Amino acid sequence: MLDQLLAPENAVFSAALLLMLLIGAVQALGVVGDVDGADVGDHDGDIGAAEALLAWAGIGRVPFLMWLVVFLAFFGGIGLGLQQLLTALTGGPGSNLLAVPVTAVAALPPTGTAARVIARVFPGIETTAIDRDELIGTRATITVGTASPGSPAPAKCIDRHGQPHQIMVEPDSPGQSFQTGETVLLVGREGETFKGFSNGDFYLPRLD
Repeated sequence: MLDQLLAPENAVFSAALLLMLLIGAVQALGVVGDVDGADVGDHDGDIGAAEALLAWAGIGRVPFLMWLVVFLAFFGGIGLGLQQLLTALTGGPGSNLLAVPVTAVAALPPTGTAARVIARVFPGIETTAIDRDELIGTRATITVGTASPGSPAPAKCIDRHGQPHQIMVEPDSPGQSFQTGETVLLVGREGETFKGFSNGDFYLPRLD
């Protein structure tokens, strides 16, 4: 079995399955945050061919990384099956120049179907694309470590659609730091790092 997976004609499909597992593992560990999907909704009843194709393929129904995991699973599985079928019928595998694009196209319909099913069963993961600057003015909670100026820490915030985002946050003021579990107000952004301001009540004793 291992020899088949490592065979040159199956290398692309095996790599796709390996990448699928890696992305799934990283998402499960919460290292990679949500990636917004394309907004492929109907705009005044008029969508173009590109938007229709994206909707058919399921892009925009679920976060893109989740869509990619599903696509890689179908791509790898269909590709390995196709090469085995060709070997059984013709005595040898097909050329990757033909097998790879054929498999990629063949993987799109089941991927789109799976994405629609996932979005229907788990509507909370459906995503709407937003500009990252729209997160400014919302509150974020530090999830791991300590954030200090020049040393941002991971945080989680909720956008206006109720969708969660994993971002990097550092204090907007010198000499300030944020601890794990502290909630801060996002007041700006520099590149991919958000600037936060603390209410200062995180350290106050809480009365039960």
